[in-house]
Amino acid sequence: MSRALPKYNQRRVAVIGGAAAVVLSGAVIAGSALAGTPAKSDGATGARTLAAAGTITCPDVASRLPAVPASAKAEVDRNLALLQTQIQEADKRLKDTVGQGGPNFVNNAILGPLKDKRVATVNRIATAIGRTAAKPTGLDALAPCTLNGGGNANGGGNANAGAGSAAGGNANAGGNANAGGKANAGAGSAAGGNSGAGTITCPDVASQLPAVPASAKAEVDRNLALLQTQIQEADKRLKDTVGQGGPNFVNNAILGPLKDKRASTIDRIALSIGRTSAKPTGLDSLAACTLTK
Repeated sequence: MSRALPKYNQRRVAVIGGAAAVVLSGAVIAGSALAGTPAKSDGATGARTLAAAGTITCPDVASRLPAVPASAKAEVDRNLALLQTQIQEADKRLKDTVGQGGPNFVNNAILGPLKDKRVATVNRIATAIGRTAAKPTGLDALAPCTLNGGGNANGGGNANAGAGSAAGGNANAGGNANAGGKANAGAGSAAGGNSGAGTITCPDVASQLPAVPASAKAEVDRNLALLQTQIQEADKRLKDTVGQGGPNFVNNAILGPLKDKRASTIDRIALSIGRTSAKPTGLDSLAACTLTK
């Protein structure tokens, strides 16, 4: 008896066999394709890890103050609240700039300016208390803050305000540098990093002052000289950081901190005049400087 399959069964076996061959071929091709696909670099994962925001921690000022006179309480409370606002703003800036900057970006663009603001605010607290009681000293030591967690400084570790020792930027080692034009302090409009030295130009404060009382002259002169020193330091920093930074580097790391320092110094000038004469107003508008190529 013949064992040949009926034609119908032969066709069915052929179809099934063909389908199996197609499936097997697809599996082989897919496997080959997957095997040939390079795995994503661990470095990219590392970069994403470095870009975590972290948090900024600052020493508590309120707990280090002496007894606050009733006449100074409102001003002291207002400035203590301002210290908290400054930390919150710096934390937000830290998160908003993940992936930006060159070496020491976090120190230069976030922790440094925060320290300058805190110095000015802590000074106002000490001055307010000192009007009717012994002026507290040593509060400036509470101004620097640190970056904890997250590792926003490329190269690792904590970045200390004012230390200038962080090995990297906010997750990236360097941004694009644009050549362009004038940068206004606080404007945040510069399109690129520090690509050329240029010079920093600031409004003259001395010519805008009223008659200075004799009792305030020494302090006013000292602070006017400090304004010049601040400009010279910013000019040097501008030259030392050519080629560094991402978008807004010059504003964030040089002109912004300079504006904060000038605002604090100008405020001290106004206060010293105001102790024995009418306190001049509107001098804060002289704090912002520009970069001229």
